[in-house]
Amino acid sequence: MLLENWEQLRKQLPDGVNLLAVSKGHPSEKIRYLAELGQIDFGESRLQEALLKFNALGDLKQIKWHFIGRLQSNKVRGVVQNFDFIHSVDSQLLAERISRIAVEENRTIQIMLQVKLAKDPTKGGFNPENLQRVIPMIHSLSNIKTTGLMTMAPINFGKEERRNLFGQCRSLANQLDLKECSMGMSSDWEEALKAGATWLRLGSSVFGYRPK
Repeated sequence: MLLENWEQLRKQLPDGVNLLAVSKGHPSEKIRYLAELGQIDFGESRLQEALLKFNALGDLKQIKWHFIGRLQSNKVRGVVQNFDFIHSVDSQLLAERISRIAVEENRTIQIMLQVKLAKDPTKGGFNPENLQRVIPMIHSLSNIKTTGLMTMAPINFGKEERRNLFGQCRSLANQLDLKECSMGMSSDWEEALKAGATWLRLGSSVFGYRPK
């Protein structure tokens, strides 16, 4: 089933759209299986869980690890040391902290800036107007490369609302001359794809539901 899910999804994605296999909550054996088939990008949202997987999968040098969860300031160093991408940079202060620690660790991290495009108390992110004001400063930070935007739709949004929200994110990324848009999960990736997503964060549609 894992192979079938993965192959079907890959066939549906056009050139320039990347499948990020969200492996949080799933065992390292499943990650190894997909990595040996050719899946390169995997997403984790809990540092401690991810570190166990890194140790188990250290021989798979081709894997690119993406941090996709809310990043607490006390976890920044561990994430900078171990991840290649961060999708969830939701404030100027967090971007500055990532930059400072990346300089200290002699690493360069690709980041995406999380934007909040609808009222939702469960999600953070930049206000679009504020982001346009501060992004020149973020671009000037050392050892980080800002490649795009990330957003999530509120859980109660319907398909058309989700598509409109994802379209706003794509439009804002274009205004800011950013190529990437990380948006769309297993429940709404088709709407995100139509709106211009370049990274789809897919968990259950690839791995199945997480074990309880």
